[in-house]
Amino acid sequence: MNILILGGGGREHSLAWAVKQNPKCDRLIVAPGNAGIAQIADCAAINIEDGDAVASFCVENKIDFVIIGPEAPLAAGVADTLRADGVLVFGCSKAAAQLESSKSFTKAICDACDAPTAGYAHFTDAEAAKAYVTQQGAPIVIKADGLAAGKGVVVAMELDTALAAVDDMLGGQFGDAGAEVVIEEFMTGEEASFFILCDGKTVLPVGTAQDHKRAFDGDEGPNTGGMGAYSPAPVLTDAIAEKALAEIVRPTVAEMAARGTPFEGILYAGLMIENGQPRLVEYNVRFGDPECQVLMMRLGAQALDLLLACAENRLDEVTPNWADDHAMTIVMAADGYPGAYEKGSVINGLDDLPETSLEMTFHAGTAEKDGQVIATGGRVLNITARGATLKDAHAKAYAMTRQINWPEGFYRSDIGHRAL
Repeated sequence: MNILILGGGGREHSLAWAVKQNPKCDRLIVAPGNAGIAQIADCAAINIEDGDAVASFCVENKIDFVIIGPEAPLAAGVADTLRADGVLVFGCSKAAAQLESSKSFTKAICDACDAPTAGYAHFTDAEAAKAYVTQQGAPIVIKADGLAAGKGVVVAMELDTALAAVDDMLGGQFGDAGAEVVIEEFMTGEEASFFILCDGKTVLPVGTAQDHKRAFDGDEGPNTGGMGAYSPAPVLTDAIAEKALAEIVRPTVAEMAARGTPFEGILYAGLMIENGQPRLVEYNVRFGDPECQVLMMRLGAQALDLLLACAENRLDEVTPNWADDHAMTIVMAADGYPGAYEKGSVINGLDDLPETSLEMTFHAGTAEKDGQVIATGGRVLNITARGATLKDAHAKAYAMTRQINWPEGFYRSDIGHRAL
């Protein structure tokens, strides 16, 4: 098969790495890719949010299967365009992508199918929103309604922080994404990520993970897109996972189908778990980043078979084969992230790192310039390892991280602390 993956981050590098191992993959192209992806696949410069451009590329390059990595092409309807052109695609429709692109849409779905989630209110007017916040008090959660690259959520422990977040979001900090806000009750418990493949009717769990959103050790500092992750998530026991499927995921999938917008792709349920009860924090409609990296490290070549079965509406014929193992990924980010950061610094030491089924460095924000790898993004590298225990994976991943010579970067030294 000729396979095209859309995206250029660590998630897509890990997807490419897993797909490449499967003998069904003859040619692999990733658009736009990055310096790490270029070592295992062809990279192409196309606008991945332009469905017609992607469809034309598929015809020119005889592409048999497209895997859509990030949320933006899904929200732009790229999967719809490809399906209309008869291209086999993994990724949900634009209508179904509202589960991620609109927080208020997701809340309405939860209301309709009685899925347990945080109490909330929805606003477009700053004064009304601030009056509600003042009435509710802190702690409270302020969310931009639309896509904000993982940064549109403020967990406000003080009233002043919450009021400022309302002003920032409705004042244009996130552009159109923040033109509406959803204000939620603050949920206590432990958060975990649950990944479920859906082909419109069948749901198939394909792994659990926990990530670390705060920038610095001890869960301090600003929220980020994720500074590290590990899989499986100990808090998401089999019993709690089954409860989440029964009370949250299956009712959501049924409600989406009833509305004529069946969900086909990967449903990422962010769950808050307390006293054995899961509640929905949010849905994403793509693999998490950096959670995808630990899932792909554990799944390997079978990932392609699972994604194909999903795209071909035959999920009921497959099941993931999990080893009794653990994986961890550590994000190396540019100094200043998630705020302003410099681009273009040189990263040394990558050539000496192991590249095996147990240890891989996935590139997130890199490019090649004059024969050197340079940093081009906020989150730049995902140092990922697999082991018989989480402690083993932790030791391997941190040993690799210490081999990288990049003074302009930083990483957390406590990834996995909850489980360890």
